[in-house]
Amino acid sequence: MTVVPSQTTLVRIIIAGEHPIFRHGLRRLLEAQSGIRIVREIGDGAAAVALVLELEPDILLLGLSHSKRPAAETMRELAASKTTTRTIVLTDRVDSPEVMSALQLGARAVVPKDSAPDVLFKSIQSVMAGHYWIGHEQVSGAVTSLRKLEAARRRSKAFSLTRREIEIVRAVVAGHTNKEIAARSSISENTVKSHLTHIFNKLGASNRVELALFAAHHRLLDGV
Repeated sequence: MTVVPSQTTLVRIIIAGEHPIFRHGLRRLLEAQSGIRIVREIGDGAAAVALVLELEPDILLLGLSHSKRPAAETMRELAASKTTTRTIVLTDRVDSPEVMSALQLGARAVVPKDSAPDVLFKSIQSVMAGHYWIGHEQVSGAVTSLRKLEAARRRSKAFSLTRREIEIVRAVVAGHTNKEIAARSSISENTVKSHLTHIFNKLGASNRVELALFAAHHRLLDGV
């Protein structure tokens, strides 16, 4: 599969991640694709910023980890540098507060680490075409979505969610399907769909990805 839109365009990528297996695995995966060149891989976030400024790749693949330097620091430095390099964040959880910060600081895509390779290839295509990518789908603009959700928050401080709706939000954030939620809650799938419609209306979200981002950004499930 060719990732880039034309044979004459070469996508130059830096891979940054704490774990060598993660970096090497990504390198082998991507180097098997035509139109991609891995210019460097590195394990330190601070050094990654310096490398981006030196080599000016098209894309930085930044793996989020649970220790060492927070990804938000790396993103903040990249944003301050005014680099044109586009950052794709690879993460265990799309709905985490760290992912939300990365989007606010300019990340162009967020891809779950357990995604199929084709999802990563499509996210690269999407970002190179000037779009955003979150989870497993292209979105029109992460910043626009965040602004819309923030406006919804101001309209309803308490969000007016029922206990059942909170349970369903928690299940959606955990990645459960409507069928799984119905079985867990002993209700029908149609009832789950009805609850989701009410939740979307209350929070101003239009899909499950936006709902997960909203929940993470506003810590909707903290202490509940």
